Amino acid sequence: MELTLEQEYQKYASAESCPVRNVLNRIGDKWSILVIMLLGDLNVLRFNELHRSIGTISQKMLTVTLKTLEADGLVKRTIYPQVPPKVEYELTERGRSLLPIIQNLVSWAKENMDDIKVSRERHLEM
Repeated sequence: MELTLEQEYQKYASAESCPVRNVLNRIGDKWSILVIMLLGDLNVLRFNELHRSIGTISQKMLTVTLKTLEADGLVKRTIYPQVPPKVEYELTERGRSLLPIIQNLVSWAKENMDDIKVSRERHLEM
């Protein structure tokens, strides 16, 4: 059954019904992709290691980002029962499956950034 034009538009109308919008709303913030890339490169990191690696993120924002990624099943949090408690973060299989897509986006951005900057400057001149 073919969808009407209105039905085609409707499937993108809300973030909840559009998988792409839903996922991008979650990982398209300032920090999530960076956290995913770090965990992809370094495999397992403790909170303070992540915090130091990023540098400019607040502890509160890193906590929120990690909880969101964990809620989506992209990051696994492991707590070791010791004093002081040891908590490690790593990508899940789902999180690892996102890495090639992010790496393609990074490559695309590197290849196109100079031209994008020129386009932005031209647009501002209009």
